[in-house]
Amino acid sequence: MRSSTLRALNRAAELTRQNRFTEAVLIAEPVILTADLDEGDEIRRWLIAHVTDFAAQTTKETP
Repeated sequence: MRSSTLRALNRAAELTRQNRFTEAVLIAEPVILTADLDEGDEIRRWLIAHVTDFAAQTTKETP
């Protein structure tokens, strides 16, 4: 998988955890749609392996 693809997926996961789903889709969708078959398979495996990255809650520490 290209490093730019991985960066986009990681950023989309971060935005999703922040409840910024629309922005996450705007970042991830073009990368996913332009992937060739091999990279698409890698993306699919990455998404399955990192499903909790998209669902996990982030907590802010209070001072």
